[in-house]
Amino acid sequence: MVKVIASDVRKGNVLEHEDGKLYVVMSHETFRPGKGTPTTTIVMRRIVDGVKTTETYKTTDALEKAFVEEVKHTYLFDDGDAGYVFMNPQSYEQVHLTKDMVGDQAAYLQPEMEVHLTMYEGQALSIELPPRVTLTIETTEPVVKGQTASSSYKPAVLSNGVRTLVPPHIEAGTRVVISTDDASYVERAKD
Repeated sequence: MVKVIASDVRKGNVLEHEDGKLYVVMSHETFRPGKGTPTTTIVMRRIVDGVKTTETYKTTDALEKAFVEEVKHTYLFDDGDAGYVFMNPQSYEQVHLTKDMVGDQAAYLQPEMEVHLTMYEGQALSIELPPRVTLTIETTEPVVKGQTASSSYKPAVLSNGVRTLVPPHIEAGTRVVISTDDASYVERAKD
């Protein structure tokens, strides 16, 4: 096991908790008050039974990071109720992930997309998508007169159904780069 401080924990990391069980980090947030000790709140899911828990640590607390293997896989298809199917490009072995494991990230999955699956003793624990994906704007509101590009954004719906905010000059049909972390607009696609 490797020690890591609480503020360095990231989504998808696998931690060994005080109870001896492995947990996958679902989200994390660091809070730095004006006075007092900074804290990190970590939402995690127990691997064995899927129970979610929220823990708060001082940012300097050392946590046990489990030794896991990150293996590159290719997304194949949605298997309906069963979940999502991925393939290891080296061994051609297929891995099935449940809808709960993929969660909100499922909206960003595209055919042939390369992802990293966190594996522990041959079992898939979590998925890490590329940091950015290119999508098309389906609908957006018209520009309001007096709106400037630097100060305001307008709502838009992406081709995968996710809502985001885009600059006023972006119109429906435009391909844009979106962050998979928080669905925020990054830039206009260069293709």
